[in-house]
Amino acid sequence: MRMKSVSIVTGASSGMGMEFARALVSRPGLGELWLIARRIERLQSLAAELKTINPGLAIRPVAADLGGREGGRVIAGLLEAAGGRGEIFIDTLVNNAGFGTYGNFDATAIDRQLDEIDLNVTSLTAITGICLPYLERGSRIINTASLAAFAPMGGFAVYAASKAYVLNFTLGLAAELEAKGIKVIALCPGPVDTEFSRVASEGVRNKVLHGKPPAAVVRHCLTLLERGKKIAIMAPKWRLKSFLPRLFGRFFIAKVTMHTEKRPSKGAF
Repeated sequence: MRMKSVSIVTGASSGMGMEFARALVSRPGLGELWLIARRIERLQSLAAELKTINPGLAIRPVAADLGGREGGRVIAGLLEAAGGRGEIFIDTLVNNAGFGTYGNFDATAIDRQLDEIDLNVTSLTAITGICLPYLERGSRIINTASLAAFAPMGGFAVYAASKAYVLNFTLGLAAELEAKGIKVIALCPGPVDTEFSRVASEGVRNKVLHGKPPAAVVRHCLTLLERGKKIAIMAPKWRLKSFLPRLFGRFFIAKVTMHTEKRPSKGAF
């Protein structure tokens, strides 16, 4: 009996997660698409939209808070409930759930910063580890990192550090899984037109400046993934900025971004 193919998208209720779901819905041979985020109404609306595109695909919206190690336990429970190993395999895992926080470290509530690490780092690592036994040759992992992964950033310190972890973890994992025929890529976007800025600024800034369309960023990432690339950086300006720390030094870039890329925040707690 042929195992069922499942794709999983975390952070699927908006932005790039939603676009990944739209891109995956027509993937040949896919049996189920799991959409995971906290906002069930948005997930249900997206599932209804995707059903009109591929009526034969089972689409499962799952409302869950994936922060910390609990994220791994949530995914483990879903996989076991679906039959476990031998019944299903994961075609594509998209680790897209995450958030950032604008503002200097000493002016931002420490609990929020730790929650950021829990979701961006601990949860992503746990979910990947739980999913690895379900991957087969031809399976794919997409981890959403950031252009911020390439250098420390003043006024964005924890986020940049957390995404540096995602980038390095992804590249190391790609090396380990290459011989098994499993493709792994780090998506490293600059500004994208999503809810990110509103969340990061806690409502002070509604939209990021000069944000690229999330659908275009996702398409570019999937194209590079199929070509076997390990990092996806879409815009030429983004690629240039990713290289600048090698020329000028990481601390210099941290100071420059603190003064030239001001990010509004609620301020001291």
